[in-house]
Amino acid sequence: MSGFKIPYTNLYQQYIDCKWEIDRAIEETIATSQFITGPYVTSFESALCEYTGAEACASTGSGTTALACSLQAAGIGYKDEVITTPMTFVATTESIASVGAVPIFVDIDPKTYLINIDKIEQYITKRTRAILFVDLYGQCPDVDRLRNICNEYNLVLIEDAAQSFGNRYKGRTVGSLPADYTCVSFNPVKNLGAMGDAGCVLGSESNIELVRMYRDHGRSNRYSYERIGYNARIDNMQANIVRTKLPYLNTWLKRKRKICNYYTEQLVTVDVPVLEPGNDHTYYGYVIRSNRRDELKQHLAELDIETNIQYATTTNTQPAYKEWYQECPNAELAVKEILSIPSWYSLTDDQVQYIVDSINSFK
Repeated sequence: MSGFKIPYTNLYQQYIDCKWEIDRAIEETIATSQFITGPYVTSFESALCEYTGAEACASTGSGTTALACSLQAAGIGYKDEVITTPMTFVATTESIASVGAVPIFVDIDPKTYLINIDKIEQYITKRTRAILFVDLYGQCPDVDRLRNICNEYNLVLIEDAAQSFGNRYKGRTVGSLPADYTCVSFNPVKNLGAMGDAGCVLGSESNIELVRMYRDHGRSNRYSYERIGYNARIDNMQANIVRTKLPYLNTWLKRKRKICNYYTEQLVTVDVPVLEPGNDHTYYGYVIRSNRRDELKQHLAELDIETNIQYATTTNTQPAYKEWYQECPNAELAVKEILSIPSWYSLTDDQVQYIVDSINSFK
């Protein structure tokens, strides 16, 4: 439809919605010349704790470094085994390997694409130290059940919440769920995005104290370096930008949920997302499924609707992790059939209807 091209996402809209606040935050950061650490970071972390109900927060330079610092703080290292999912961005697996640990891949639930909790216990060995689960596309698996497994086997529970910030699970906000460490990304493509990379870890004060050390070269004070850490601090520009956007997030998510719920009600020619009980869902991605995915993608492109594939491959099949390959047939089939469609909150009702009609016209 000429003049009706619909991009997959609209990152500029977040800036437009709070342009005055963002411009002021950037100007203030430059004017004070406070670019790393200090009161801006403290204020940002306090805002995240208030929003989520977390006891403590350590902001980081990215969601990836949030994961790495959490694994280090948990004492996970050489040859330790970490149970995780292959259906995720590579950063999840990368963080495990980066601390010298071994990723143990457990297949997914074919309906929700979340880690299949029924299969986890068969992969637990004497070397298993943690479960690192992913809130894929913006919803949580049964976190209480995962917590019980970790308690039974004395394991650390780490939540990769890169896509689920703002989700509520059984009435609790992500960041205050029973994980030992909750790792968040504020990458620009996220529902709450920085203008660059940024992230954080949420958890108890005792756990977060160690994360703070690892993110800042392993030091406990200016001159004492107690551990081998990272340069994983957030910069103040990003902290201030994300903090100014935070009050808008619930409104943005409310609109996204309305759009995505309408998709679920109206789409009839494809499989639609299955909501895990207890979730509000952030719909970081609205993922449909078809065994003719590539044809459907082309069909939508011809109708000026841009789509995305999250993810085209599973991490267990990536060359970098081939030594730890574990067959995961549900995940390996899913990545051949999934397709993410536009679901950004500023889509108009006419655009949403056009997307629905275009997908339903695919025969």
